[in-house]
Amino acid sequence: MKRETKVHTGEELQEALRGQYLKLGISKPVYTFGEEILAQLENRFAEIDAVAEYNQLKVVKAMQEAKVSEACLYGTTGYGYNDLGRETLERVYAQVFHTEDALVRPQITCGTHALALALMSNLRPGDELLSPVGKPYDTLEEVIGMRPSRGSLREYGISYRQVDLLADGGFDWPAIEAALNAKTRLVTIQRSKGYQTRPTLSVERIGELIAFIRARRPDVICMVDNCYGEFVETLEPSDVGADMVVGSLIKNPGGGLAPIGGYIAGKKECVENAAFRLTSPGLGKEVGASLTALPAFYQGLFLAPTVTAGALKGAVFAASLYEKLGFDVIPGGSERRHDIIQAVRFGNPDMVIAFCQGIQAAAPVDSFVTPQPWDMPGYDSPVIMAAGAFISGSSIELSADGPMKPPYAVYFQGGLTWQHAKFGILKTLQNLVEKGLVKGVF
Repeated sequence: MKRETKVHTGEELQEALRGQYLKLGISKPVYTFGEEILAQLENRFAEIDAVAEYNQLKVVKAMQEAKVSEACLYGTTGYGYNDLGRETLERVYAQVFHTEDALVRPQITCGTHALALALMSNLRPGDELLSPVGKPYDTLEEVIGMRPSRGSLREYGISYRQVDLLADGGFDWPAIEAALNAKTRLVTIQRSKGYQTRPTLSVERIGELIAFIRARRPDVICMVDNCYGEFVETLEPSDVGADMVVGSLIKNPGGGLAPIGGYIAGKKECVENAAFRLTSPGLGKEVGASLTALPAFYQGLFLAPTVTAGALKGAVFAASLYEKLGFDVIPGGSERRHDIIQAVRFGNPDMVIAFCQGIQAAAPVDSFVTPQPWDMPGYDSPVIMAAGAFISGSSIELSADGPMKPPYAVYFQGGLTWQHAKFGILKTLQNLVEKGLVKGVF
């Protein structure tokens, strides 16, 4: 390997940077096109940085008020009684989300598990679950029983009803009001789009929906699937009336360091119900050893606002780049962001595959692997996933995926640093160009 011996400054540094991209397989036309897009995003990036600064201070304040100490990082084994770090961390989450209580555990394996836990612990046989924002994420279909699965809500006599969004992404207010009935016990609101091309819901819109429901049924529990949305705005759904916000620690709030885990923050009764379901009646939050996970949980949360900001910059860059090339992007390049996910609708399965393979080729881990569509558990069609990550399945790390079915859209998210996200996006375009799927100036 040739050793660099020159210190680069000014224009020399810019030329050296272009050389680094060339060494990593990014051609001059693709690099130049990316720089042209980037030059237009200075104001957008400044706004993202301001939100990150706000949320960084919010997290620091919560940690200080909870009196996080070095002893909080040690962890426990066995039953985990009197786990100072675990209990303090849950107070930190409750303060960050402005809720009465929180459950933050490595025993919660993923976002789907956290959502299933929140639903199954707060619903009883004979109750009805309502989604006023259309179909939930694919993996929840089996939790609910929309697709047959062992242990689903349906098997326990819990029914499900949904109201689809209008064609323009708006709420169908009359249909939502009609769907609220005597059996409705819990309303689930999915903030992010999942494998759909609908708009992501802003915190403001979520608040409007909750207020509408609360005015008609004040006894109904309002739960928000907050996955991919944490720290994107200065407010969280719990600030606008949500009884529970639920998410995964290997997405935004784990900051790329949390190796596992999920959280439920909300009203004390709802959180306690979830704790008794997670462990056992009579045990609840009192058990559940944190083992060695606490330093990563604390430090990941501390880094989360900055890491989320890097992912957001990557999403805005990707949207602006592919929009310029004429593709349908959701959200659009100039639209405000409410989660870290960027959808690009290609209408062509080969382009979905090429995009994901480009992301994989840009990864620090398993860059030599070529992803292919496969039948993943919990999905109704083959899915291709690109994720060369330090934490397996970590969606806050640079990743992309999509189901192999119309409209053949790819979903891009993450990037622990903005610089890596930028490289990954350029690599997707480079791969599309080399396969002859994108032509023109390239």
